[in-house]
Amino acid sequence: MNLVNYHKTGIARAFEAVKAEAARDGVEVAGSEIVGLVPLEALVDAARHLLAVENFSAGQVLEARFGDRGA
Repeated sequence: MNLVNYHKTGIARAFEAVKAEAARDGVEVAGSEIVGLVPLEALVDAARHLLAVENFSAGQVLEARFGDRGA
């Protein structure tokens, strides 16, 4: 699945939809993968929703504090 506008459909929302469809067929999602690049904001948003971390912000992400160092 390609997500082209993560503001409209976030990673967490897409993942939950896939899990719901799989469950309808009696299948459990074992995992997922990211192929290519992903904006940090999209991952932060997914962390907020999927992990339910209270008061989470992008400022808590190490790379966001120090900037891109070619990782």
